[in-house]
Amino acid sequence: MKLRTFLAKDMREALAHVRSEMGDNAVIIASEKAKGGGIMVRAALDEPDEPQPAAPEMPAAEEASPQAPQGFEENYREILLRRLRGGPHTVRNSAPFSRAELLTIMRGHRLPDALAHDFAKTAQNSGLKDMTLALACALDRRMRTAPIDISKSAAFLLVGPHGAGKSAVAAKIAAHARLSHRHVKLIATDTDGAGALARLEDFAGHLHVAIETAENAEALAKIVRQCAKDNALAIIDTAGFDPRNPKARAAFQALAMIDGVEALGVVSAMGDAEETGEIASSLKMLGAERLVVTQLDMARRLGALASAACSGLGLAHITRSPFVAAGLDTLTPLSLSRALIDAAQINADQGSTQ
Repeated sequence: MKLRTFLAKDMREALAHVRSEMGDNAVIIASEKAKGGGIMVRAALDEPDEPQPAAPEMPAAEEASPQAPQGFEENYREILLRRLRGGPHTVRNSAPFSRAELLTIMRGHRLPDALAHDFAKTAQNSGLKDMTLALACALDRRMRTAPIDISKSAAFLLVGPHGAGKSAVAAKIAAHARLSHRHVKLIATDTDGAGALARLEDFAGHLHVAIETAENAEALAKIVRQCAKDNALAIIDTAGFDPRNPKARAAFQALAMIDGVEALGVVSAMGDAEETGEIASSLKMLGAERLVVTQLDMARRLGALASAACSGLGLAHITRSPFVAAGLDTLTPLSLSRALIDAAQINADQGSTQ
């Protein structure tokens, strides 16, 4: 695999450099604002290798319940490498830019009209003739990526609505930390929810990490301080709530204000796009600076993902599987653009056959 880093004044210029020097099959795997201004893009190109026997897919049961630390790490790395290389996939022909077609795609994903028209206007003003690149340029104006740096993090407080997948995200972050050779402690604050503590204990057992419970902010602060002394990453799972409710939000703000704790929002891609945007904005009021979007494996329409990604919060990661070994994915404006356009085509194809 060939990797290159490009510096440019904006995403449009960066994409032009990538295509010019690496070709149309290059994939943007990371992008971030450069310290001196502009943008830094990391691109990958899968080059032909010696023929290798196909690695067997890991059964779902093994993904969910690894039996030993060494086996888990080997399987986890194998999945990450397979996903980075892209695996078997269909390359779609580039479509020419059409504002009307782009609006149709956005409406198919159930985006709010204001956001859809903003994307269409910015994409048209970019002057790019390719639909995917024009939409990527529009997304880049509104989207901020902020992946988690396990080595620098102290404590994460996972906050969000019921059913968003906070416990699974906690386990995935713990798995990343283990592979970075960091000590980890899972902390449960939802001790009354039906099955919530048992599920987190199950994850902790599979990952071979410690788990504690905290019944209030004072107990949680004490555990977080001890984790800091031990250089252990504290991952705090919480009960689901509606962040748009001021009283409920105030209760969680007390936890988010503990020294060393970062509130990390968790929302589902299965939600309504407009409500997801409202929830993300409310999580920002709580103190969250970035979020994780889950359940991409279940979502046919990606309006909620696009709303969350352009909510003003940094998009840390997405998840495409409930299994811990499937890990956390990162998303860039270009990869989100491709996902929106490809999903619209797939939905159209499926609709025409029904």
